[in-house]
Order: sequence, then C-alpha cells, then structure tokens
Amino acid sequence: DENSQLKAIDFGLSDFVKPDERLNDIVGSAYYVAPEVLHRSYTTEADVWSVGVIAYILLCGSRPFWARTESGIFRAVLKADPSFGEPPWPSLSSEAKDFVKRLLNKDPRKRMTAAQALCHPWIKNNDIKVPMDILIFRLMKAYMRSSSLRKAALRALSKTLTVDELFCLKEQFALLEPNKNGTISLENIKAALMKNATDAMKESRVHDFLASLNALQYRRMDFEEFCAAALSVHQLEALDQWEQHARCAYELFEKEGNRAIVIDELASELGLSPSVPVHAVLHDWIRHTDGKLSFLGFVKLLHGVSNRSLAKAQ
Repeated sequence: DENSQLKAIDFGLSDFVKPDERLNDIVGSAYYVAPEVLHRSYTTEADVWSVGVIAYILLCGSRPFWARTESGIFRAVLKADPSFGEPPWPSLSSEAKDFVKRLLNKDPRKRMTAAQALCHPWIKNNDIKVPMDILIFRLMKAYMRSSSLRKAALRALSKTLTVDELFCLKEQFALLEPNKNGTISLENIKAALMKNATDAMKESRVHDFLASLNALQYRRMDFEEFCAAALSVHQLEALDQWEQHARCAYELFEKEGNRAIVIDELASELGLSPSVPVHAVLHDWIRHTDGKLSFLGFVKLLHGVSNRSLAKAQ
C-alpha cells in the first residue's frame, strides 16, 4: 500500500522457503537474529523471533539482548533470557508480556506462528484477516500418521483448550470452508489453498504438501477432531498453564481412551523398529498397578518417541 503510514523495507536477504526446507546461512542484524540462525538450521520461525525483538523494544525502549561486541550479543541471544523484571514491564499488561514471551521462546517449536500472533488477545483485531497457517498442515500430517492411542490422547488434550486458545483454530477451520454439517475433507483443503494461498505460498510449493493428507480423501473431519489434529503440544507446553492442561487432559484420557497395554504392543503402536530397546525406552510409560499408561507415559505419547530419547536409551 503506497499510502500506508508504515512500510516494511530492506528485503535484500529474504527468500522463499518450502514447508520442510531449512536454511543455514547466518544473515541479519545481530540484535534481531534468532538462536537457531546461529546454529545454522532455521526456517520461518526465525522471522517471528525478530518480530518479538521489535515488540520488546517498542514496549520498553531497550533491546532484549545487548552487549558491547557482536560476539557478546550472539552469546546473549543463545542464552535467550530477556529481562521482564525491570520497569516498565511490571506495569504492562499480562497480555503484552505473554505476547512477547511467546515470540521470544528459544525453542522454535514453542514459538507462535505469524498467523497465531495475529490471533493473540493482545493484538486481536476483527478487521484483520488471519492468513492460512502452514503449521496447521504440518500438524495434521503428523496426526494422520499417528496411532489410535496417540489420537485419543490428543483429543483429550484438545478438550482442555481455553476460548483464547481455540480462537485461532476456529479461524483456521473457517478458512477451510467446512460444509453445512461442519466437516472438512481433502477437497476443502485443496479449494481453500487455491483461494487463500499467497504468492509466497505458491512460490514455496505449499500445494506439494497436500500429498501427506491423502487419508482425508476417504473421510471427513469435524471441528473437534480438527482441534486434536491441529493443536501444537510444543506450544501448549510453553504456557504457564501447561501442567493444568496436561493433568486435566489425562483425567479425560483415563475415562475415554486409556487402556491396559503391554510394552511390545505400545512399541508397535508407536511404530518402533525391532532394533529399539523398547523396555529401556518405554518402561516408565506404563503403570505397574494396572498396565495402563501413566501420566508420564501420556505426556510422552503426546510428543511421540524422539530420536533423542532413543539414543539416550541405547
């Protein structure tokens, strides 16, 4: 918009990124660079970190990461521990602080996306159209490939979401234009992408991502299941209320989805290869009293088995 009061400039180092692509060049201004950029493995979450730095400066007038030298700034960024104790932070709203903290999370998986940031209570504006969020498709892809037990755990967790946490999911579901019965299929997703995809999304070949959702070709998904499929466990884990979410979800899971399961069956549900020492990896996932998933097992099931936990066990 040529007449806009604010203009974004200086896109000399910008690039289009495919949904699963990672970049490795260290570029950008030291004060605004994300930790993962310094580790040479990053994607679009690094931009959201930079927005968090700008928001921090606008709110308090000082930089969240400062030192006299560039190497000192990089060390401060990698530590990722900005101060929220000095004035004016104590006098600012809890929503403003939450907004900045959720952008300046060291773990890119726990950071808000740009679309989620637009839905945040602190800046939510009904006049602003929320764009389609590629993270939704990534999470749906993982959900479709999950075991029935993990899907049950995610459904239980989705039932603990607050109104604010559901707002962005409702916006994304609406963009997929569900039918009059309130359900979506693969065709809805294809049509929504054709209608809502930006030039950047087209350039990034987001449409290629649809192949991973082919299972939706033969069935439909309602909003309740969409919430389970599209919620981010990592992002919820970053919230102060995570423990409460997890405990409430486990209580629901106990009533609706938990069942006795032996370690070998659990390993099969998780798709672990025969070479994995399943008893070493999964022994604390199951309660000894009744053979059902423990709370610890439930939380780990929400994440799935990571390569790190396998390597540690081996």
